[in-house]
Amino acid sequence: MDERRTVKVSRFLSKHLRHEPDRLGITLDPHGWVAVDELLRACARHGFTLTRDDLDHVVAVNDKQRFTMTGDRIRANQGHSVPVDLDLPPAEPPAHLFHGTVARVLDAIRAEGLRPMNRHHVHLSPDHGTAVRVGSRRGTPVVLVVDAGAMHRAGHLFHVSANGVWLTASVPPDFLCLRERTPPA
Repeated sequence: MDERRTVKVSRFLSKHLRHEPDRLGITLDPHGWVAVDELLRACARHGFTLTRDDLDHVVAVNDKQRFTMTGDRIRANQGHSVPVDLDLPPAEPPAHLFHGTVARVLDAIRAEGLRPMNRHHVHLSPDHGTAVRVGSRRGTPVVLVVDAGAMHRAGHLFHVSANGVWLTASVPPDFLCLRERTPPA
């Protein structure tokens, strides 16, 4: 499968496994899983034909590792706007985590902190480079440093998804600091 097709399949799967399963005619279980055969049949019914090999390829090579397959089931690792319980145990975060964003939203973040918006959790990166890439999707990235250790000591829960993205309900402004503005690469 070429790179363009891989990206197209990844986006299609993200849309339907995270946000609109009903539009594709699939039902996620309470933890976000769907049977691979059900997903492949639904894709074919909607004119987006995939094979199991295509699916295996996208899961294996996706640079963001957005999906997990277990036996005959698949799910998105995080980022859902539909109700799911990823059943991730609480985890002690590293001292600092990072969040990539853009300058135009900094005033709101300074006032309100980081909120999950239309998702279940705030997504945090374990390293600066990943946060830069995340922020770059919407313009010139700005990286915020989250004092995750202090948050954890204050009783905030953290979880880590299968692809290493850290999740928390929100990040109050007191636990944030601006790291730097990073010019696009």
